[in-house]
Amino acid sequence: MQNFKELKVWEKAHFFTLKVYEASKSFPRDEIYILTNQLRRAASPIPANIGEGCGKNSQLEFAHFIFFDPCERFTVLNQ
Repeated sequence: MQNFKELKVWEKAHFFTLKVYEASKSFPRDEIYILTNQLRRAASPIPANIGEGCGKNSQLEFAHFIFFDPCERFTVLNQ
């Protein structure tokens, strides 16, 4: 088990999530339940999956959480 906060990938994913939240604050009010919500829900699991994967007992389990549902990342990129 490793400390996920020491991983560069987690730091970047966390920073990205914070930036998504920051940027989405300035979206039009009528987008709050559509685009804003979708972007935030797609960005949040990325660092969470990395952190959860670090708590697993094997590299295989860790890899499962790192590559778990790649659609989350593509959803953010395609908005």
